[in-house]
Amino acid sequence: MTRIARLDSRALVRVSGPDARPFLHNLLTQDVETLAPGELRFGALLSPPGRLLFDLFLFGEADGVLLDVAADRREALAQRLAMYRLRAQATVEPVDAPVFAAWDGAAEGFAPDPRLPALGGRRYGGEAAISAAEDDFQAHRLALGVPDPAADAVPDRTYPIEADFDLLNGIDFAKGCFVGQETTSRMKRRGTIRNRMLPLQFDGPPPAFGAEVLNGELRAGEVLTGRDGTAMALLRLDRLEGELTAEGRTVRVRRPEWLPASG
Repeated sequence: MTRIARLDSRALVRVSGPDARPFLHNLLTQDVETLAPGELRFGALLSPPGRLLFDLFLFGEADGVLLDVAADRREALAQRLAMYRLRAQATVEPVDAPVFAAWDGAAEGFAPDPRLPALGGRRYGGEAAISAAEDDFQAHRLALGVPDPAADAVPDRTYPIEADFDLLNGIDFAKGCFVGQETTSRMKRRGTIRNRMLPLQFDGPPPAFGAEVLNGELRAGEVLTGRDGTAMALLRLDRLEGELTAEGRTVRVRRPEWLPASG
């Protein structure tokens, strides 16, 4: 049975006008020029050095793009876009409409989540037959091993590839320039990916956010957000083998099905 939840942790910004698509295309990690009305894509706005500032869903509209961003970061996103706008004929404005997620079955009017089919779909505005809480959706996402960059990545500290954007359709490496493109492309091209967000399993409640993950006496990463039995963690790929601990407890890496064997 399809489950539907309202995501109050997310909010919307509309970018419209004649230059809306080329304006965003030159900024974001995702191709915006070919985004069709009604289509949903996943991407990010990075800092010039290539670190993650905002994770975004991009929903195509006839006269522009609707951006789905963390609610507590909406104003900061609007300010950042206004800084880049210059002479572009584009309007940036908040939209007070709900964000819905549907999973465990098809739901009419929901665009497929571009990250993974198992994540279901998203819908913006209107009404929906809510049958679950946002926490249920977050539990579903975590069970699939998918990070929530808005919660797991401290702004301007994490590279998008570390948050698995390259594996979850969040970066179009063929589109050309975007803010932070040089660092992002170089990491992918040279294979210099040392860290990734991966789910951990353990017994009991999650370790504190930022708790150190150890491989013996060596630092292997840090715990991010989680719940009883599982949490996301930013881990060093060269220190996954062996006994891992956090706060003195044994933890185990759980490799998602969508993660390539090579990491």
